Amino acid sequence: MDDLPVLLSRRTFLRRSAAGIGSLALASLLDPALLGTAARAAEPARSGAGERWRGVIHPLPYRPRIKRVIYLYMAGGPSHLETFDYKPGLAKMDGQPMPESFTKGQQIAQLQGQKLRCFGPQSKFQRYGKSGIEMSELFPYLGKVVDDLCIVRSMYTEQINHDPAHTFMNTGTNLAGRPSMGSWVLYGLGSESQDLPGFVVLTSTGRGGQNQPIAARQWSAGFLPSRFQGIQFHSSGDPVLYLSDPPGVTRADDRRLLDAVDALDDLRDKETHDPEIQTRISQYEMAFRMQMSVPELMDLSHEPASTLGLYGAHPGDGSFAANCLLARRLAERGVRFIQLYHRDWDHHYNIRNDIKLKAEEVDRACYALLTDLKQRGLFNDTLVVFGGEFGRTPMAQGDGRDHHIKGFSMWLAGGAIKGGLAYGATDDLGYAAVQNPVSVHDLHATMLYLFGVEHTKFTYHYQGRDFRLTDVSGNAVKDILT
Repeated sequence: MDDLPVLLSRRTFLRRSAAGIGSLALASLLDPALLGTAARAAEPARSGAGERWRGVIHPLPYRPRIKRVIYLYMAGGPSHLETFDYKPGLAKMDGQPMPESFTKGQQIAQLQGQKLRCFGPQSKFQRYGKSGIEMSELFPYLGKVVDDLCIVRSMYTEQINHDPAHTFMNTGTNLAGRPSMGSWVLYGLGSESQDLPGFVVLTSTGRGGQNQPIAARQWSAGFLPSRFQGIQFHSSGDPVLYLSDPPGVTRADDRRLLDAVDALDDLRDKETHDPEIQTRISQYEMAFRMQMSVPELMDLSHEPASTLGLYGAHPGDGSFAANCLLARRLAERGVRFIQLYHRDWDHHYNIRNDIKLKAEEVDRACYALLTDLKQRGLFNDTLVVFGGEFGRTPMAQGDGRDHHIKGFSMWLAGGAIKGGLAYGATDDLGYAAVQNPVSVHDLHATMLYLFGVEHTKFTYHYQGRDFRLTDVSGNAVKDILT
């Protein structure tokens, strides 16, 4: 009760003041102690809530094998049958009716109720590397590093339409509102970067295929504190909205305003103990530091011509190649989870020609990323993942393929991954995973295991239940690890 007059007068002043922030700044200048502020240098980060998040898992149950993930997300559902899983049996049956024994009682997207006919592979395959792994000729650059890849040909998922399938691949459930895998990793392990978010998202698009939208909830923190959500960087134009100061505003002005707002948030936090207030303080601090770190990060003009040539990247063009180069720069700066979405892999029609365009956009850049990580000593402690939300049907949809969940391919490379390995298999027609099936939960469990985390014990209590990224299933696929 003794503090009530002071609290009331301050609240009344802020509520009724016509000058708003200007009056707040004036008050802090007249009496810094009123708001708990003091004269500080303009650049240093605030302590406490403004410090780098170090995670909640201490100690780690296992020896960590990786420090970061670069997830190359091919949005739209790349066809395994034109990329990494050659099916000569399907080629022989091209144009013939699809055997009912494969499809009876199975979930099919847009082909439900139609006459189903086999559709042979629309690209040629050849063997690459010392391992002799068979892969599409659409990926000559990846063929050069195939001995670093583990191609998992036995993936399967549970959701057959794009949006819920994206949600399932990112969060382990088709229900909106759950944390994404990047948010789980950041919450559990923290970040090594003081000046950049621990979870960064970049998007790109190109030619060929249908341009399906990507919702920001795919990198949401869900019910975790919002400080763990992914932050989208725009690869062309302003990298982050409202990051630049308006004309006439200096960093010293920013620092004084931030201190005043932090002081108000601290007062509110003492009253409510709301974790989102601490999130707000930390994110204001991060935004302040990002005003210096992000422009430098996004400026590729200082990269050597040899590096730009390796990727085939042009600064500021927003391409997948430029984003791969940015991913390497983010990895160097300690960002924990880096996710690149490349869209237009939805090939219901004209798959023969359109998938060539998509392969051209990603093949060289993926090769360059792996090569660059090796050159800089980052390959062995980085997990690189490449894949989409599902695959495509062995059955024709005109001159394209429909969505498919029973079997598809992804590849992994880097930290502790066995290179030159083709793991698992689909049946003779590429319809279902039949050898060493790998679920989305298994993929998540493997990723967490490489970080040194036991996925069954990594939980967050919410609404009376302990939730985890892998829901109630999943096993780390240790057969693909060194």
